Amino acid sequence: MTLKDLEIGTSGVIIAVGGEGSLRQHFLDMGVIPGAEVTLMKYAPMGDPMELRIHGYELTLRLADGEKVEIAPLGADRAREEAPREAEAFAETQAHPGLGEGGKYHVKGEEHPLPPGTQLTFALAGNQNCGKTTLFNQLTGANQHVGNFPGVTVDRKSGSIRGHGETLVTDLPGIYSLSPYTSEEIVSRQFILHEHPTGIINIVDATNIERNLYLTMQLMELDVPMVLALNMMDEVRGNGGSIHINRMEELLGIPVVPISAAKNEGVEELVNHALHVAQYQERPGRTDFCDKKDHNGAVHRCLHGIMHLVEDHAKAAGIPLRFAASKLVEGDPLVFDALRLSQNEQEMLEHIISQMEEERGLDRAAAIADMRFSFLQKLCDQTVVRPRESKEHERSRRIDAFLTGKYTAIPAFVGIMALVFFLTFNVIGAWFQALLEGGISWLTVWVDEALTAWGVNAVLHSLVIDGIFNGVGSVLSFVPIIVTLFFFLSLLEDSGYMARVAFVMDKLLRKIGLSGRSIVPMLIGFGCTVPGVMASRTLPSERDRKMTILLTPFMSCSAKLPIYGFFTAAFFPGRGGLIMVALYFLGILVGILMALLSKRTIFKGEAVPFVMELPNYRMPGIQNVAHLLWDKAKDFLQRAFTVIFLATIVVWFLQTFDFQLNVVADSQNSILAVIAGAISPLFVPLGFGDWRVSTALIAGFMAKESVVSTLSVLFGSTEQLLVALTPLAVASLLVFCLLYTPCVAAIASIRRELGGKWAVGVVVGQCVIAWVCALLVRGLGLAMGIIG
Repeated sequence: MTLKDLEIGTSGVIIAVGGEGSLRQHFLDMGVIPGAEVTLMKYAPMGDPMELRIHGYELTLRLADGEKVEIAPLGADRAREEAPREAEAFAETQAHPGLGEGGKYHVKGEEHPLPPGTQLTFALAGNQNCGKTTLFNQLTGANQHVGNFPGVTVDRKSGSIRGHGETLVTDLPGIYSLSPYTSEEIVSRQFILHEHPTGIINIVDATNIERNLYLTMQLMELDVPMVLALNMMDEVRGNGGSIHINRMEELLGIPVVPISAAKNEGVEELVNHALHVAQYQERPGRTDFCDKKDHNGAVHRCLHGIMHLVEDHAKAAGIPLRFAASKLVEGDPLVFDALRLSQNEQEMLEHIISQMEEERGLDRAAAIADMRFSFLQKLCDQTVVRPRESKEHERSRRIDAFLTGKYTAIPAFVGIMALVFFLTFNVIGAWFQALLEGGISWLTVWVDEALTAWGVNAVLHSLVIDGIFNGVGSVLSFVPIIVTLFFFLSLLEDSGYMARVAFVMDKLLRKIGLSGRSIVPMLIGFGCTVPGVMASRTLPSERDRKMTILLTPFMSCSAKLPIYGFFTAAFFPGRGGLIMVALYFLGILVGILMALLSKRTIFKGEAVPFVMELPNYRMPGIQNVAHLLWDKAKDFLQRAFTVIFLATIVVWFLQTFDFQLNVVADSQNSILAVIAGAISPLFVPLGFGDWRVSTALIAGFMAKESVVSTLSVLFGSTEQLLVALTPLAVASLLVFCLLYTPCVAAIASIRRELGGKWAVGVVVGQCVIAWVCALLVRGLGLAMGIIG
């Protein structure tokens, strides 16, 4: 019997975990181990993947992966019944130890602290979605984006603790273990191993403490001073649970501090303990979690035998001894290569591990995972009063009944996204845009009249009005649209809905060769391609990551909204929302077609397995949403007054002067007309061979918003634009703008992730695709009798 054979609502006990390599190790790290109880909660609307409950949290697996996990039915006699305990039973009998009073809890530090002025560096580590970035913002005062989706932090971010300039905290990507399954896990462990922070702040989700502490045990093996932050303690208490802090400190051997990062509770005490353990280099009091008296005695003997064998190699490689031993048992290739064992030592290593497997009755990786979870179960039994089902989980179940229901999930997703676009383009965003446009128009007229009254030089007058106000002003009017779209995307991400979208869409995306997790970078790409490309780092498969990065630019970013709005207002009044939604879906359709083509050519193979935790729904934080909107608005305004401003000035100059730097009476004689005229023949078959349009498309490579500002400068008025282009030519142009190369910033991020060759391929490939699609639109329009 396998997980695939379970019926909804029934439970089983895991007997064996099949598979191989890093994926199997990831299963084990997530708690899918022999002896664990697992319950099937539901299937995705399309029948795959499945949602399981194990170790108190929800995990998703595909049916094909579920077949690799053997189970036995859970009989009534097998159910582990926990004796009822009241939270008061764990009431503290003594105060929480102060600084330096840990004594028996952790190893005594140096007799003398680190020299004054020494920079104290901290690694902020924890599971995905445990509140790391929220804590980082509280510690440093930074405004990093926080999202209720696994893997929001995809890069390292650093900052000093407020009031402690001698410190540097680095917010590492969220990880479940120190096994090299995904790129962010490698980033996190390489930072700790090779950049030698003076301390670790390990944050765990106290509402899901058993699974979170699995990483804690591995971090302790690194023998670096650390402090444990139990986050979301307000939720634990609110649902009738409690944690015996002093007893947990005693069993773990490290300081434990209860906090609520979102409410800034306990953060000051956490900072004090972190500074103390780092300053005095107080290391964990234990790194050995084996119980020599139970079934893990074989694991204990195995690890200590390996430690004796590789001690010199570990010291030479700069890898903590206990960490090296456990990773060798797990078969970690990075550690194995770093230790450079001789052939004789490799044979002895294999003999020690094989002996342990025979005694323990489990394979090597499963034995290590079982040893850790066995310790954690005993730890939690002694220190944790498990809360009743939380209000957050109960609420999530009710919401999921609709948002991930078999017949309601897809309509709900389409409806939610349609509502977002409608409110953005037709209601909220449109109202604020009209308001801002009116203000810019009034200011332009006022400045124009003032310059005329002062008798300002005609060239300078043209620069200010035609260059700056018409160019930059036309772009600024789209700030409300962009901010509104980011507002809604932020709400969806913060609430936890994005994770459900990945769960719902996995089977559909698998048909084009991707995992459901790829939907999130692509949805983020609707806001901006750059963070969408960066978000692909959370994908554990190199194949999926590359494929997702190449498809993300097909998702129409918010920087293209000014282009759509500019042309629809001029040529298709009253139909802006419909045309914009059509463009968005066209981008998705072209992306799907390219994915199908790539799946059969350069990206042959299957998508990465869909293994993901589903977080509870949470109310989006007002402060977090406000920070995100301010960041996006600030980024847009900075570009408007830097890149777009400079582009506008350059375009105005090239349009105003000839090669002899004389002011031209007709812009067709300008420098710009000569340069753009060289490439404009390429666009004649598409219906927009005008040199001014070619110039705008070139400017759009710097920033997509520059297309509008450039056209505003070159044409001067909407009336001239209406004369130069036909509605069919504009339809073709809109499709070209939708699909041609992303901006310089996006190309730079692609180059950073994949390399220069891939970046050049994206530029050339998307221009070719855009040209072909625009030609098809024009050809279709002519065939239908539309005047071109």
